Amino acid sequence: MIAVAASAGDQPVVAEFFELFKTPWEFFRAASQAGVLLCSLAEIPPSNARLVLIYGGAENAFDRENGIAVRPQVSGKNLAHDGRNFPVYGNCATAENSSGPVLREINLNGQTFVRIGYDLFAEIRRLLITGQPAEHAAIPTLEIHIALLRDLIVSHALPLVEIPPVPEGRSFIACLTHDVDHAGIRNHKFDHTMFGFLYRATLGSLFEAVRGRKTLKQMAANWLAALKLPLVHLGLAGDFWNQFDHYIEIENGAASTFFVIPKKGETGLDANGNRPAKRAANYDAAGLTAQFRNLQSAGKEIGVHGIDAWRDAAVGRDEGDLISKLTGATAPGVRMHWLYFNEQSHLELERGGFAYDSTVGYNDTVGYRAGTTQVFKPLTTEKLLELPMHVMDTALFYPSYLNLSPEQAEEKIRPLITGTIHFGGVLTVNWHDRSIAPERLWDGSYCWLLEEFKANNAWFATAAQTVAWFNKRRAAAFEPAGDGRIKIKADSGPKGLPALRVRIFQPDAGGGNFVEKSLPDAGEICLAA
Repeated sequence: MIAVAASAGDQPVVAEFFELFKTPWEFFRAASQAGVLLCSLAEIPPSNARLVLIYGGAENAFDRENGIAVRPQVSGKNLAHDGRNFPVYGNCATAENSSGPVLREINLNGQTFVRIGYDLFAEIRRLLITGQPAEHAAIPTLEIHIALLRDLIVSHALPLVEIPPVPEGRSFIACLTHDVDHAGIRNHKFDHTMFGFLYRATLGSLFEAVRGRKTLKQMAANWLAALKLPLVHLGLAGDFWNQFDHYIEIENGAASTFFVIPKKGETGLDANGNRPAKRAANYDAAGLTAQFRNLQSAGKEIGVHGIDAWRDAAVGRDEGDLISKLTGATAPGVRMHWLYFNEQSHLELERGGFAYDSTVGYNDTVGYRAGTTQVFKPLTTEKLLELPMHVMDTALFYPSYLNLSPEQAEEKIRPLITGTIHFGGVLTVNWHDRSIAPERLWDGSYCWLLEEFKANNAWFATAAQTVAWFNKRRAAAFEPAGDGRIKIKADSGPKGLPALRVRIFQPDAGGGNFVEKSLPDAGEICLAA
């Protein structure tokens, strides 16, 4: 058991942190018998804890009393743990004899005190509210904070029980999503989208073929599509931007989620009160009911690609209700078009009645915007959860963003897969509806990604299923069972979700070794603490 001594203002952050690091804990009480005390206060309360972990980015009384020479504090410092660098965004204290997060370890009267040179909960707050700049996108910073805390406990021969963010029998969760921005090229006649397509399919394909970014076969496919465009508009050829059935085919039974714009012609407002004309869709969701039926029959989910829901709960409720009427989903999930967002958006989306959000991600790169591989609850909401987005096709391939070749994109994605397997959690992918069609033809990279997920034993889940599994994990409860044991109670959650697993570190295992057990649904087990 971990007892946490933190300020009242930090308590919501503490509570969310320990939903992500799912292990027994409590807020500090004078009578606490916890083996570990985690303190982020300036004054350390007296306790009987065998291990006292003191977090803080400024010199405190403990430092002065024990001769810990703390250097002047700095912001934006990079530290390292277990071979992984991670940023500290707030004040970071360093010691003359230490270049890592641990400044000093002292044994006093049978207790071990470990001084860590940053404010853990200030860092978690920053990650969950503001997120990370693109320069640190590749670093799962929040997961490294969890790993450091876990390793400090286990390395001091203290027992630890946790429910890791990994479904039973799987290595991680793969969440495939598709933002439906166009739904068909037939919707675009003599507008910037049609003319942009013609340029990119003809001259653009030629330039990309010369640069080695497209094969001659792909260039020929794009030229053929450009020649067929008049026939598409006349209804004499199929609409090659309508790729719903193709996604069903290439995903071959894997679950996925399609986020659909509710209404045609709605631009919405940006943060400056402007209405970007290019943001409006040229299709109505009401015209896609046949496609929705096919997708849902294939196990796909339909969510809302919101326009103004991020800033106005009433508008968001209208957007959600429209998609609900078309699909039968009682409370759909949402991802904002163009990833519009601000610090109040989660609260607006919750008031708008959405089941979850999946907007937190980067437009211009790939990686961990919130520093985590896990679904989390934003600090402003009561129930709504955030499914962070990690990989977006346009970020990989757009010339104005990363501008990668398919081979370079694979190299960029592989560490994210490896990191998700290492830390557990979900890797959320956004592959736009027309990205496997001419002129993009990014289907090869998407198929490679599917094969990588399958080869690495991923559980393919819709966005709603992914959030439901994390809700199931959040609902699991730890209770003391006497004789140093811990009782874990679990709910089954919605039908078809994988079971939870329990990871147990014992002091005599050595080297951070652990054993794992399956946690039965709608049951309980007792384990040694």
